[in-house]
Amino acid sequence: MTEPIRAVYVNGTLTPSPGESHTDLLIEASADILRQQGVEVAVIRAVDHDIAPGVQPDMTEHGIATDEWPQLWERISRADILVLATPIWLGNLSSVTRRVIERLYAQSGDLNDKGQSSTYGKVAGLLVGGNEDGMKHVAAETLYALGHIGYTIPPQADAGWVGEAGPGPSYGDELDDGSIAGADNDFTKRNITIMAWNLLHLARMLQGGIPSEGNDRNAWERGERFGFHNPEYR
Repeated sequence: MTEPIRAVYVNGTLTPSPGESHTDLLIEASADILRQQGVEVAVIRAVDHDIAPGVQPDMTEHGIATDEWPQLWERISRADILVLATPIWLGNLSSVTRRVIERLYAQSGDLNDKGQSSTYGKVAGLLVGGNEDGMKHVAAETLYALGHIGYTIPPQADAGWVGEAGPGPSYGDELDDGSIAGADNDFTKRNITIMAWNLLHLARMLQGGIPSEGNDRNAWERGERFGFHNPEYR
């Protein structure tokens, strides 16, 4: 019997709890789809936690007084699906989300029992919200980082809502006519749905992990080269 799929969303809002977060509304639109399929979902609002700057697994071992990242990583590492969710500020992902990515990178040296990065066999996606341009830029930057760390990125792994160009309402804001910004946007609803299902499909496919032939770092250190040929001439 296969284990249940677990998903964790990391909200990169700049607003601490219990303040309202537009990004949380995007998360719930996506997470609800996964919950309906039996996925165990957790949401972490990163700004509520003391995440130290740095690229080491535990920054208290490197001169920082406090660091909650090791405890958060325990929760994130148990999930089969990771979704980063970020607002856009000045055309870029939030500073909170950037710090989370840097700390995820700190774990890239963790290996599983196959000698692979511990994130192998796990999938990742991205939700982006705001009221200014930059969604595709943020997606390109963030999904590359997650793939480089070892997560598998499914097709159409990003979704979001940024509204019309220029200052304006954010996702979930009530408009003058009583409607809710973004709630009836078919493009956003479609992409959130496709992303959620593709994350789930790929997570199910990868529950047995990824074959280790050619990507076992321990074997490489032992001298196995998996067919790599480095000629002496250039």
